[in-house]
Amino acid sequence: MNRVKNSVGIWAFGANATRFMPAGYHPEGMQEDMPAKVRRVVDGLGELADGYEFHYPGEVNEGNVDKVRDALGTADLYCIALGLFNNPRYALGSFINPDEKLRKEAIATTRRGIELAAAVGAKFIIWPGGEGYNYPFQIPYREVWEHFIDAIADAVAWANERGVVVLLEHKNSEPAMRILMRDIGMTMFVINKVREKGVAVDNLKVNMDWQHLIMNGEPLSEYAALLAGEGLLGHQHGNSGWGNFDDDNMVGASFFMQTLELALTLRRCGYGRNGERVGFDLFPYTEDQVEAVRRSIYQWEYIDSIAARIDDKALAQAQAAHDAVAAYEVIYRALGLDEDFIRRVHESRRTD
Repeated sequence: MNRVKNSVGIWAFGANATRFMPAGYHPEGMQEDMPAKVRRVVDGLGELADGYEFHYPGEVNEGNVDKVRDALGTADLYCIALGLFNNPRYALGSFINPDEKLRKEAIATTRRGIELAAAVGAKFIIWPGGEGYNYPFQIPYREVWEHFIDAIADAVAWANERGVVVLLEHKNSEPAMRILMRDIGMTMFVINKVREKGVAVDNLKVNMDWQHLIMNGEPLSEYAALLAGEGLLGHQHGNSGWGNFDDDNMVGASFFMQTLELALTLRRCGYGRNGERVGFDLFPYTEDQVEAVRRSIYQWEYIDSIAARIDDKALAQAQAAHDAVAAYEVIYRALGLDEDFIRRVHESRRTD
């Protein structure tokens, strides 16, 4: 299978703030306008990145999109993501805000973002990080969920009319402590509720952010296989982390075997044949930003190359028998644990 193209979230190259370092570890990132930032990143990554992703309206908007696209050179603007979660006007949510005026404002902004995506041929990501609550007793659940589903349905209907693919991305916490769409199951629930409202969902799919699944204890490969079977596997956000927080560390820095299994599953389901990509959603707090992204691209393609070396027929036989030992024999053979290595292990015992 040909290489699956990639994309890179431009947010990796900002100040990289934390609540303990609100100015960020890269304050220089705040001194660039977006076209200048894009040029710096494109010059740094060169041919390694096929495209880039931006939040609307903060990182890309109607006022700067032409300059941004010019700075991208031969790379494309692959995804536009709705970015209302960092606007203090929406501290209590955007789609679910108790103020009806703010809810309508958020929907109008979403529609404009979708129109921009249509104009540049991009997909549109909805990651509803601010749509949730922080305390028990804080919100009326059913009413809030109705507002949320109505807003997603409106966005999808608007996107359908303009031929834009909408990608839903879940996360369990941050910035809202309890995000409504907090796992893969709830994401599929949202899609079903949109369908029940009579809105076509052929262009409504899922963006799998690996660390969002990892921090939930959700299995990457299993859920990718299920989503692919339902025709919902629309995009990937590659990263890794420790499993407790949305670290957005370099790909393969942790959870290596799960990432390798995901690579194999993506190959098995033909991921990429319809233009799907592996996007890199990284947040290099203290690392060199360009080098962290570069390393992630190298490491992902290396992991994918290992998946290509796996004897899939032998693995399928082991899996059919639910034989974990035989399965790992196949996997580790692709990693280099072959008969010659085993022979040397035994020889080392005899010569001790």
